[in-house]
Amino acid sequence: MPAQEREVHTVTVAGLQRDLPLFEVAPGVRIAIINILGDTELVQAVAKELAPRIMAAQPDVLVTAEAKSIPLIYALAVETGLPYVVLRKNYKPYMGNALEAHTVSITTGVPQKLYLDEKDQGLLKGRRVALVDDVISTGSTLQGMHVLMDKVGAEVVVQAAIFTEGDRAKWSDVIALGHLPVFIDESAGRPD
Repeated sequence: MPAQEREVHTVTVAGLQRDLPLFEVAPGVRIAIINILGDTELVQAVAKELAPRIMAAQPDVLVTAEAKSIPLIYALAVETGLPYVVLRKNYKPYMGNALEAHTVSITTGVPQKLYLDEKDQGLLKGRRVALVDDVISTGSTLQGMHVLMDKVGAEVVVQAAIFTEGDRAKWSDVIALGHLPVFIDESAGRPD
């Protein structure tokens, strides 16, 4: 289905409006997808809004998981002056003795791994970190980031995202600029 024919969910975040396409991630379950890759205007606007909220927790380092959140973590690093670390989803030999954790993304539905490169471990050990993602939905990626921070001896002092998704109460401890609903087709799977 071409993008122009796909149903959308319209949001306003950081003063900007975006139409987020809806995609089915399970039978009768659709989510609004925000893809910040290439949307420089949105990335800069949300970074400006998130930065002071994140800095209130006085982190030393920003941490995210690849890939869609990379522009956001970079923009936040520019706004805050803090260094950042990107947890990788594929191991490469140059990553040395990388630490790993397991996750399951709602958008892929398959088990994935997160890796903390050996070169970044020293930057995180004993430091206060801010975990950042574009959208926190099931919490699996966030949990994987927490596992890696525990393994390296870092203290998570704040969690932030552009949006949370699903059960809003589940994410009360996450700084977010908005919340996305999960769209459930009540008639899915029922015979007519």
